Amino acid sequence: MNAHPYIPNSVPEVKREMLEAIGARSVEDFYADVPGRIRLDRPLDLPPPMRSEAELVRHVGGLLGRNTSAQEALSFLGAGCYHHHVPAVVEEVVNRSEFLTAYAGEPYEDHGRFQALWEYQSLMGELLEMDVVSVPVYDGFQAAATALRMAGRITGHRRLLLVTAVAPDKLSKIEDYVRPDHDVVLVPVDPATGLADPAAVRAELAAGDVAAVFAEAPSASGILDPALPSLAEIAHEAGAQYVVGCNPTSLGAVTPPAAYGADIVCGDVQPLGLPMSYGGMNGGFIATRDEELYVGEFPSRLFGLAPTSVEGEYGFGDVAYERTSFALREEGKEWVGTAAALNGIAAGVYLALMGPQGMREVAETILANTRYALDRLASVPGVETPYADAPHFADFTLRFTGSRTAAEVGEALLEHGIFGGRVLSDTDALYCVTEIHTKDDIDRLAATLQEIAK
Repeated sequence: MNAHPYIPNSVPEVKREMLEAIGARSVEDFYADVPGRIRLDRPLDLPPPMRSEAELVRHVGGLLGRNTSAQEALSFLGAGCYHHHVPAVVEEVVNRSEFLTAYAGEPYEDHGRFQALWEYQSLMGELLEMDVVSVPVYDGFQAAATALRMAGRITGHRRLLLVTAVAPDKLSKIEDYVRPDHDVVLVPVDPATGLADPAAVRAELAAGDVAAVFAEAPSASGILDPALPSLAEIAHEAGAQYVVGCNPTSLGAVTPPAAYGADIVCGDVQPLGLPMSYGGMNGGFIATRDEELYVGEFPSRLFGLAPTSVEGEYGFGDVAYERTSFALREEGKEWVGTAAALNGIAAGVYLALMGPQGMREVAETILANTRYALDRLASVPGVETPYADAPHFADFTLRFTGSRTAAEVGEALLEHGIFGGRVLSDTDALYCVTEIHTKDDIDRLAATLQEIAK
């Protein structure tokens, strides 16, 4: 086998020396614990390797050239990954070498990043009206799953009630992550309104052994459910924790979950200054009150501010580090791997730049655009807005009643330079608007749908 031109360890002599140094007979020794029934017994079906850098650059450039970005087409995609304006200063800061290249350094070698993450946590705490915010975990899905497991450790109970609409991919992640300790119970929403059913939630709670009631604001349908405060009361009456997932951008204008009874708040920082980037640059946040009961259950890193031996000087570092799997590998609350810390720094820069007034303006613009889109698109023949009576933020459902399915409508829109919404079923799709959409953009979508959605 020839050595790969970019991988020094592929040189046969180098590989032999490495195997000898660790006492292995062959690379196969590393995979001895993988059961044979799930191992591939043939080489991967890959094309021949490219032997030059120029050839590789040309090939990858050709692949990238096949992509159509949201800068080139008008996009109404959302469903968890949102197209917002990213101020230039955000990318300028996060591309600085002390942030971009930092990985898992300790305080004596990485002062700047720790302070930046502390600033991020502080800004998020102000937005969420919570005291304690984690360093970002992988994404909002991970944050939701971890928040639910935290609730399980606090209550000692097994069942988790999901009471608002939850996206299938998020549900899959939650179920997979909590499976060893918890059973997930989906409490159906009202099919006519898309709203939570408090009576059904009460009935499930009456059966006992509920660790948490989980709601989203907005839900996977984009609905800001008026029942969110009453769900907190229902959960607490039964001794369950109330966990709420939220879109942080909405909090510029919408009451934060902590104000109506949420014990643990979670979500994704992607809307806060992070580009979509082929499916999203993500970072999950988890927030609680500053109470030992909650802080002790965070598996992720928390950065705090502490005085040093020099009067008036402060340092930044881990709080209650012994909670984590970094400190106690086998005894940590959960296994915690690489954090999405750089994306947290980006979110911190965005929040510092926007300030309370900027966040308010963005959120109010999105609320107004969403309502205009619902009203305007409902007037198009062959298009219905099934949950339009409920308040929405960014995402909303369109139902196509003409001769074309939702997927076919999306394909037809693409021919007109428009990305339609995420297909949910033969008839339904989830569309989205943010602050970057103008009235003319929404009118263009309506006019195009009037032409193709008959």
